[in-house]
Amino acid sequence: MDSQPLDSDPITGQKPSDHCAVIGVVGDTPVIDNIILGLRTLQHRGQESAGIAVYDGSIIKLKKGMGLVSEVFSHREQNLSGNFYGNVGIGHTRYSTQGSKNLENAGPFVVSSSTGYLAVSHNGEITNAETIREELKRKGSAFLTGSDTEAMLMEIARDVGELGIYPGLKIAMGKLRGSYSIALMINDTLYAIRDPNGFRPLVIGKVDNSYIVSSESCVFDVLGGEMIRDVRPGEVIEMTPKRYTTLFQIRPRRISHCMFEYVYFARPDSIIDNIEVFSTRIKLGKTLARESPVSADIVIPVPDSGRAQALGFAEESGIPYNEGLIKNRFSERTFIMPTQMERKTAVRLKLNPIRSVIEGKRVVLVDDSIVRGNTIKHIVSILRSHGAREVHVRVGSPPIIAPCYFGVDMKTKSEFIARSRSNESIREEIGSDSLAYLSIDGLVSAIGMEKDNLCLGCLTGKYPEPIPGQIKIRQSELENY
Repeated sequence: MDSQPLDSDPITGQKPSDHCAVIGVVGDTPVIDNIILGLRTLQHRGQESAGIAVYDGSIIKLKKGMGLVSEVFSHREQNLSGNFYGNVGIGHTRYSTQGSKNLENAGPFVVSSSTGYLAVSHNGEITNAETIREELKRKGSAFLTGSDTEAMLMEIARDVGELGIYPGLKIAMGKLRGSYSIALMINDTLYAIRDPNGFRPLVIGKVDNSYIVSSESCVFDVLGGEMIRDVRPGEVIEMTPKRYTTLFQIRPRRISHCMFEYVYFARPDSIIDNIEVFSTRIKLGKTLARESPVSADIVIPVPDSGRAQALGFAEESGIPYNEGLIKNRFSERTFIMPTQMERKTAVRLKLNPIRSVIEGKRVVLVDDSIVRGNTIKHIVSILRSHGAREVHVRVGSPPIIAPCYFGVDMKTKSEFIARSRSNESIREEIGSDSLAYLSIDGLVSAIGMEKDNLCLGCLTGKYPEPIPGQIKIRQSELENY
């Protein structure tokens, strides 16, 4: 199901959003506080809804709502800890890529089955969810939502109920296609599961006497714990208060880590698949400076997404770095404005240049990526109106030309300004004096991972998993293309 273009920012070319964040905690003391703090740490991965499910010894209690974690789980809310007393639980924040944007599609999802209670938090996108849903319907299952996560959980519940946990999970994973990093709770036991491609990140750690699975390692820093390791592609880990154990690992079909985690999605202070995100972004900027040098007086980032890349560009080029744009961190969350005047007003509310920094200067404006181009176009215009003599745009990732089918809200080909357009055409559109993107080889080199182990589908139009009507990597013949 195609997701609609982002509607959470008046600057209508806002960055793409990841599907969501997951966390699971199991220990010998109540877990609710660690789950809430963990979700707040992962808020950048999804701001649409938040939810928590806790097993209290007899049933799974569930609370979820639309909005930020702090809104759904307010400190002023009375008796939250008492109502959610339990030593194992999972949490979820969401930005939808499948299913409509309402509470019924918010995670976690919970079902009661012959095995007991099951609950799941899912980051990713099941590409064959509709096929699974229709097959389960023919077998008598009923569905309440259009979410791919519900289809996945129903498949897991059915297979585990018929075959037992170990073989049931193995059979279910053999049926699922696409991306899934999940925290799964079956009664009082927590499971960490990552798809065989390893599209989305998933890490395990320890905080005091609790084991935790999380979308990113920064959670362990905030909670005062330590990261243990990444969940390996295709691995299923069983977690109890005393230990964590690998149940099995499905042989990877093809390692396909999402390059966008390193470019934009993950927090800079996270470590994903043994690679630190912040230092990677510095390398992206340095590589960009070597590939596309320019004579200029100052390097400024698009806040906050382009900051690390801009630091790297400045360090490599020798051009001074400065903060030329101030972001209003307290502007209220808004939606797409109906008129051009309202959109321009919203941009000015969100970003304001420092005239003394940019006036009369040749500016290098660095951002991590460009999707639709509207944001960068507005910023170039603002810089010129405040005295910038030249504006040279440098982008710390290659041009995005194709949809993502593995958990990023980029589905419509018409969204991409770089699709079937030359750099010169894009430069004219955004109004800059020059424009340069990082090369794919430069991206791969900066990340420091084998090219074959990265998913570059949105950059190349070639995908590591079969997608109907799309080109698969190393595929020589294609039906219905």
